[in-house]
Amino acid sequence: MFYRNLEPLFSLPLPVKQAVKLAVDAAAIVLAYMAALFLRVESFAFLPLPGIWIALAITLPLSLVAFSRLGLYRAVIRFSGLEMLRILSLGAALSAALLLGLTLAFSLGLPRSVPFIYAFLLIGVMSGPRLLLRTMFLQRQALQKSRVIIYGAGAGGRQVVMSLHQAADYLPVSFVDDDPALHGRHINGLDVHPPASLPDLVRNTRAKMVLLAIPSASLTQRKRILSSLEPLKVRVKTIPGMMDIVSGRASVSEIQQVAPDDLLERDPVPADPQLLSANITGCTVMVTGAGGSIGSELCRQILRQRPHRLLLVEQSEFALYAIERELQTLEAKLGGEVAIIPLLTSVQHESRMNTILSRLEVDTVFHAAAYKHVPLVEQNVVEGLRNNTFGTLTMARAAIRSGVKTFTLVSTDKAVRPPNIMGASKRLAELVCQSLACTQNTTTFSMVRFGNVLESSGSVVPLFRRQIAAGGPVTVTDREVTRYFMTITEASELVLQASALAKGGEVFVLDMGEPVRVLDLAKRIIRLSGLKPFIAGEERPEGGDIEIVFTGLRHGEKQFEELLVSANARPTGHPRILSEPVMSVPWDELEPAMERLREACAAYEITRIARILAELPTGYTAQAEPADLIWQLSRELESPATGTG
Repeated sequence: MFYRNLEPLFSLPLPVKQAVKLAVDAAAIVLAYMAALFLRVESFAFLPLPGIWIALAITLPLSLVAFSRLGLYRAVIRFSGLEMLRILSLGAALSAALLLGLTLAFSLGLPRSVPFIYAFLLIGVMSGPRLLLRTMFLQRQALQKSRVIIYGAGAGGRQVVMSLHQAADYLPVSFVDDDPALHGRHINGLDVHPPASLPDLVRNTRAKMVLLAIPSASLTQRKRILSSLEPLKVRVKTIPGMMDIVSGRASVSEIQQVAPDDLLERDPVPADPQLLSANITGCTVMVTGAGGSIGSELCRQILRQRPHRLLLVEQSEFALYAIERELQTLEAKLGGEVAIIPLLTSVQHESRMNTILSRLEVDTVFHAAAYKHVPLVEQNVVEGLRNNTFGTLTMARAAIRSGVKTFTLVSTDKAVRPPNIMGASKRLAELVCQSLACTQNTTTFSMVRFGNVLESSGSVVPLFRRQIAAGGPVTVTDREVTRYFMTITEASELVLQASALAKGGEVFVLDMGEPVRVLDLAKRIIRLSGLKPFIAGEERPEGGDIEIVFTGLRHGEKQFEELLVSANARPTGHPRILSEPVMSVPWDELEPAMERLREACAAYEITRIARILAELPTGYTAQAEPADLIWQLSRELESPATGTG
């Protein structure tokens, strides 16, 4: 179309554009002047009169100067609107007044009605090309924009439409709303339709995306809407929730991926403010692993509960830098009274932990530092145990020595009957805390066990989205593999609340609802991206876009995760937090086993490590020979087949 050939015009250098505008406006002034004379005289008999030309010769340059001083040539035509018409009207009035003044002052023979006719004609002749260019630009821009249906014609939807009209990416084409009173109405230039008409709307408008603009909708409502949108081949995005908008964390005009909690099949339970603040407000609080997914969200939640000091313990320099900068920005908005102290160290450094906990008089510790990726820990057994198990032992002992009041270990569902070293290391960390809890009454120990968090660095959700953005395939380990899922915000809030419920030695288990089949989650994310999934090896359906490939369970992975060691979980004061009575080991029995394990780690005896873990009440059962990389490489070098025997 013609619109597509306008790029050379819009790309001209600014001085050239100004010269073109002046030339066109000069021609417009001459044309309006001549047309006004012709309409008044109804012939061209005025052409030989010298006064007519003298008036034009004076009016033309002075009118251009007036328009320039009024700012007409500073305005960008393609973005101009009512302001441009105001300037043109004022400039035309000044030009006509000048023409009338010259006629009266010098008796130039110009009919007195001509300036008035001239003013009206000048507005039309000068605004016409500008409005035409603006229309062509908008039409050209519309061809390049992605067409969007706005779901929600309330205040949020109307604000989004106004924002999108100014943006270069999206073109709103229609409203959809659940309210029958709005159906058939015209809002912000768009018709409002019922949800039942969505399939026809998508087809007729060629929309590529549906934008959920319903920030105040409940999670149940949002899930119902998402379920209805899944069969449509459109991307689904959303604006932030009402709480994020009210708190200032986001604005209505921000367009986001569908929130992870919208992908789950249950509603979160509102947090209990008293439990959230119990061990935090006015206290000195330490978070280990503060730069990790769970640790960083714990820090954000803790900061809002106004501790006296917040200590960030992290061994990754960049992760510590990033979370400290983020929290300082957040604290400046919250009041700037909480001291945020970044501490670059490892939880395995006993003397450093003793010094920090005692000198800074720490009241509460949330121990989230851990290696959590099953395959990596399987390949690096010793470091996994040193960090997850012995790091916890170091922290727990330091907490007791320093008089820490509350110590909460962030655990995992992989600690339940683990077939992998990572799970065994976390179950042993639980046993350490349980055993030490029984040796003293200074520090209240508790453990909080939960499954996968959707937004964490190792979660499948960001992985699936990256794979979809790359065009696939999406990788799933097994057709029937299931996992428990929870949002990182809800998990962190529940950890803080469980800590407040602790009496000493409890293992708290978060109620994560029913396990989710990972294949179903992958299909859901693909459909909400406006694409159609299909399974590798099966017949590709018509319109199939993203292939799902099964890669097989990795070393140490379980097909079905569990949250409970026993079936005797008891309710607590929170509906989503259960307490499991788990068998503990007296410290005088566990300590010698821990020393044997430490010696095996120091000697890098992987098979002995596995044997010790299996002998302890961890539930560990190795599925195959160890996958530790150093152990495997050593065996290859010792093998006669390598020529070294």
